[in-house]
Amino acid sequence: MKIKFGPAGLGGVKEAEENLEAFYRAGLRVCEIAFTYSVYIKEEGDAVWIGAKARELGIELTVHAPYFVNLNSDDAEKREASKKRILECCRVGELMGATLVVFHPGFYGKDREGAYDRIKEGIVEMMEVIEKKGWGIKLAPETMGKVNVFGNVEEISKLVEDTGCGFCIDFSHILARDKEIDMERIERAFPWKEWHCHFSGIEYGEKGEKHHKMSEKENWRELLKKLPEDREITIVCEDPDPPAGAVLGLETYEEMGKS
Repeated sequence: MKIKFGPAGLGGVKEAEENLEAFYRAGLRVCEIAFTYSVYIKEEGDAVWIGAKARELGIELTVHAPYFVNLNSDDAEKREASKKRILECCRVGELMGATLVVFHPGFYGKDREGAYDRIKEGIVEMMEVIEKKGWGIKLAPETMGKVNVFGNVEEISKLVEDTGCGFCIDFSHILARDKEIDMERIERAFPWKEWHCHFSGIEYGEKGEKHHKMSEKENWRELLKKLPEDREITIVCEDPDPPAGAVLGLETYEEMGKS
């Protein structure tokens, strides 16, 4: 089993080259660019050179779409706005050579049973645009950490099966939602060879996720010893200090003799 570790967040355009080089020196080989509040890389030329620098260093780029996305909104205009936000991430991500755009699919709303079909419809519509544009980037709905939010393990797995989209397994969200990380269940749900994952320290309660916190070595050890050996795994750290958390994960991995 080979795992790539990296942080959630690149920083601003002016710091991008310096940060990528720092990640490389620390042994980190993935970076998820956080468009969580806005697609802040505005110039196409900036996206292109950032992507070229990442490729030069052997760092895989992925993107996280804005938080204010809901493909199950009762308001059709909000659903359309959500798709536009995700597709804008795809456009800029494609310029950078990013492999995935991770996003939060939506809320259950009043019609919990109908949420799946509406979210699947939105993903299919976006994938049709991606195919028409000739882009190689993939959509990756994420497993979510609150019980009232769409995105348990089986729901995300079914989206992959039904649409052919990618996925993001957030182990901390699964822990917060289910109160355990049942790796056998996760392996059954995601039989695909390549896993894109998130991990962080997390505070949670009865209703699930409260907030992220810094991970500790024991958190990483417990996760790493459970991970299947027959997968190619990327882990993006979403700690409050993502590079520090990712380095801790890498160090723990190396200490365990996994690399």
